[in-house]
Amino acid sequence: MVMVWNHSKLGYGAGRIDDDAGQNARFAANREPDYEVNVLASQASWAWPSALREIFRPRGVNLLVAENPGEFVSIIKGKRIHTMIVDVDSGGSNALATIRIIRMDYPRMPCILLSSPTQADAQRESLLGKALRLNVFSVIDKPVDMTVLREQLNRLFIRRYDNNIFAR
Repeated sequence: MVMVWNHSKLGYGAGRIDDDAGQNARFAANREPDYEVNVLASQASWAWPSALREIFRPRGVNLLVAENPGEFVSIIKGKRIHTMIVDVDSGGSNALATIRIIRMDYPRMPCILLSSPTQADAQRESLLGKALRLNVFSVIDKPVDMTVLREQLNRLFIRRYDNNIFAR
């Protein structure tokens, strides 16, 4: 079963607020050669990073991986991150806590949350409610259908950056 939930608030964005307009203009203008597109994702013990690279590599998108909230924040401080993908089952940290910590300094960072399919209905509703309060762009059930993920990334990048880098 594939479940996708979307946060549809227009104008929702990411990154350093003082730098957004210039960054977005360069990105939307067919990307300058020295302009990197970076996606930050949770580390996983399964083939997740490899699968993401298969979507990103042909598009010239860089995948960065973090294991805990501290690494997420450190990477975001050092590089322009266009979106993050956080796995609810990621290693040593709670995914929602990770998003909350990032929201303290980067309140507009777009996020896609990967949800565990083994949750009971009450847990699932609770997770969706918390994700909504954290302005998560989309919640996708695992195992992740990579076509659904690519479509969600495309919607996010069109809305946020006016760029269809993830289009077919």
